[in-house]
Amino acid sequence: MDFSSIISKKSGYARYMLKEITYICRHFEKRAPGSKGEEQACVYMADELKKLGCEAQVEEFKENPRSFYGWIYITITSILIAIGLLFLSLKVGGAVLPIIGAALIVCGLVVVFLQFGLYKKAVDFLFPVKTGHNVTAFKKPTGEVKRRIIFNGHPDAAWEWPVNYALGGVGFESHAILAAIGAVFYLVVSIIAAVKGGLQADSVLLKVALWGLLSLPFLIGLYFMVNYRRVVDGANDNLSGCYMGIAVLKALEDEDIQLENTEIGVVLTGSEEAGLRGSKAWCEAHKGEFDDVPTFIYSYDTIHDPKYLMTNYRDLNGTVKADKDVSDLFMESAEELGIHCLKGMVPPLGGATDSAAFAQAGLRATGITGLNHKLESYYHTRKDSFDNMDLDGLADCFAVSMKVLEKFDEGAKQ
Repeated sequence: MDFSSIISKKSGYARYMLKEITYICRHFEKRAPGSKGEEQACVYMADELKKLGCEAQVEEFKENPRSFYGWIYITITSILIAIGLLFLSLKVGGAVLPIIGAALIVCGLVVVFLQFGLYKKAVDFLFPVKTGHNVTAFKKPTGEVKRRIIFNGHPDAAWEWPVNYALGGVGFESHAILAAIGAVFYLVVSIIAAVKGGLQADSVLLKVALWGLLSLPFLIGLYFMVNYRRVVDGANDNLSGCYMGIAVLKALEDEDIQLENTEIGVVLTGSEEAGLRGSKAWCEAHKGEFDDVPTFIYSYDTIHDPKYLMTNYRDLNGTVKADKDVSDLFMESAEELGIHCLKGMVPPLGGATDSAAFAQAGLRATGITGLNHKLESYYHTRKDSFDNMDLDGLADCFAVSMKVLEKFDEGAKQ
C-alpha cells in the first residue's frame, strides 16, 4: 500500500505529536520511574490508542527504580573508605589496610559496571520497591496476521543531571571520567602500598597518593550526579518516542486505512530511565507471545534534531547488537525518501534504548534516536521541555516510520 499521501503530511503529524506531548507535560504529574505521573501518562495514551482501534491495556510491574543510580552511594563510598584506609596505613603499617581498600575499590567498580554499564539488577534488592507501568496496544489487520511491527517508546522521564544542566555534556562526561581515573589511580596505589607493607613516611608513593587527592572533589561530586527532587518534563526523552507509533496509527485512522495482513503494535515501556526496567518486565510478561510470525520492533528515544536521526546498530553502551534486517529497513526507507539518517550506535557512556532489552530477550529490534550522543545541555535537564522540540526532527522520523510500515506491509503480502 502506498503511504506517500500520508508522508506528504508529515509536518501536520509532527504538530499533532507536539500538541499531545504539551498536553501531557502540562496536565499530569512529573513522570519519574514508578511514579503516579508515569501511570497517568500511560492511562491517557492507552485511552488514545483505544480510540484509534487498538486493544490496549496498562500493565503493572514491580521494580526498584532508585537502584539504577544506587551504585553511586555504594561505589563512591567504597572508594572514599579505601582512600582513608590507605592513608591510615601510614600509622598502622602493614599490608592489611591497603589490601582491604583495594578490595573495596574493586567491588565498587564491579557494582557500577554491572548496574550502570550493563543495566543488570545487581543491587536492586537494596532499594525500595515501586510499581511501574507499561502500555501494550495492538491493532489487528482485516485478514490473517502474517507479520507484526511494534513501535516502542518509554513514557517516563529522567531525574535531572545538575552537572549536565550547568556545564553541558563535555562538563558532565569530563566529571565522570576524572572520577573514574581517581578510582583506578587509588586502586593501583593501594595495590603497590600493600606490596610494600603500607604507606611509608617520606616515600615517593606517599607523595603520589597525596597528589591523587586532587580527584577527591570529582569523586564526592558524583554523589550529586542525580537530583531526585527534580524530574524533567521529558518531552523529547521520551514522549517523542511514545508518540511516533501513536501518530502512525492516527494517520492510518485519518485516512481510513485498514491493513490486511500486518498487525501494528504500540508498546510503551515505563522506567527506561531506571535501567530499562519496564522493557525488561514486558519481555518477561510476554515471553513467547510473538514467535508466531516475523515481528520487528522499533524503539524510539529522544527524537529531536533531524541532523542526528540515527539507526543504532549496537545498543546499551555498545554491548548489545541490534537486528540487522530491522535496522537496514529503517535506513533503506530513509534513503528512498531522501531523509538524512545516520548509521551508528549507542556508544560507551551513551546509555541505552529499550531496543537493548528486546534484543537481549531474543526479539528482533533496533533503536532509533534523534540526538547527538555527545550529550547536549537539554539531555536529562529541565531544558527537555515541550517548548524545546524540533518539528522537523519529528516530521522526518514520522515520514521514515511510515515508509518502514509501507515496505514492511508489502512484505506481509508476499
